[in-house]
Amino acid sequence: MAGSSLEGRTDEQLKTLLDTAHDAMVEAFQVLQRDRYQIVTQHPANQMIIQDTGLGFERSKDVVVISVTSRPRTEEQKQNFYKLLVEKLGETCGIEPNDIMISIVSNSDADWSFGMGEAQFLTGKL
Repeated sequence: MAGSSLEGRTDEQLKTLLDTAHDAMVEAFQVLQRDRYQIVTQHPANQMIIQDTGLGFERSKDVVVISVTSRPRTEEQKQNFYKLLVEKLGETCGIEPNDIMISIVSNSDADWSFGMGEAQFLTGKL
């Protein structure tokens, strides 16, 4: 999971955001607690333009873009994840729903190596 936001969040705020996002993944996708790979990047305001694709809502300085790379998930799982993540980020981080953009990119088992030069989903280790 990768997350981008405008700079200014503290280390504690970033940890809460990442923990919350992972909790939503565990609940929605039933992944293991240690199935966690996250990268967060903060950008100066002039380096992020996040609009609304014509939906008519405004973004604030709290905008967050979350990109998830995942094995295939059902539409129901994805919609549940979107809903859970927005609810949880609102509760734990005070981020408004219109400030959360989420994208999921799906790939196959052959697209993953968790180390040791092996494709663990293909070798049967996972």
